[in-house]
Amino acid sequence: MSAWAAKRFWKQASAVGCEGGYTVTLDGRAVKTPAKTRLVVPTLQMSQAIAQEWDAQDGLIKPDTMPVTRAANSALDKVAPQFDAVSVSLAAYGETDLLCYRATGPQELIDRQAQGWDPLLTWSAQSLQAPLLVTAGVVPIPQPEASRRALLDAVRSFDNFRLAAVHDLIAITGSLVLALAVTRARLTGAEAWTLSRIDETWQNEQWGVDDEAAALEAMKREALLAAERFFGLCG
Repeated sequence: MSAWAAKRFWKQASAVGCEGGYTVTLDGRAVKTPAKTRLVVPTLQMSQAIAQEWDAQDGLIKPDTMPVTRAANSALDKVAPQFDAVSVSLAAYGETDLLCYRATGPQELIDRQAQGWDPLLTWSAQSLQAPLLVTAGVVPIPQPEASRRALLDAVRSFDNFRLAAVHDLIAITGSLVLALAVTRARLTGAEAWTLSRIDETWQNEQWGVDDEAAALEAMKREALLAAERFFGLCG
């Protein structure tokens, strides 16, 4: 973390081609990840976005203003060294997917969940070959083995950079199906956010909005949209 606390020392950040893809240089010096890995990304657009984030720094480096840089670092330092383990962990979300666990009442909330989530489960069954079972309440139910395998195959189809984006899409929404729908242009990130927050929206309508909770929700939504953008920058 000490590297992130440093003050700006460069005059210009540049996106440049390099062996294996593209990188970013600070006054000609190549940027490295926190783990000292060479920052080599798959597309010029991604390297340009990273360079813009570095150029926007003024004084102390602020990681929270550099979502593309952080996602690329995660792809290289965290996903790449343990791709199989990360894939299995993310695919496991399909076993307890948000869309499969429904309210037991009131009826308006039950209907709202069905209206929002049922079409996505139909899409999962048809497009991903992964039909999932639905239950009322929070007691876990086993999902079909064939569906679990199909979802794991879908997750494993991503490269390190796309998987880093998918990780955030899943973690923020609580749904592997919603995340995959975003990656396949079935949903926008904003639509996935709204669908993932049906329960919270209902509660807010009944009891009002807490300012602190609303601020946290806004940060999560921004992070989800950043993950969607990063996925798009992968090419």
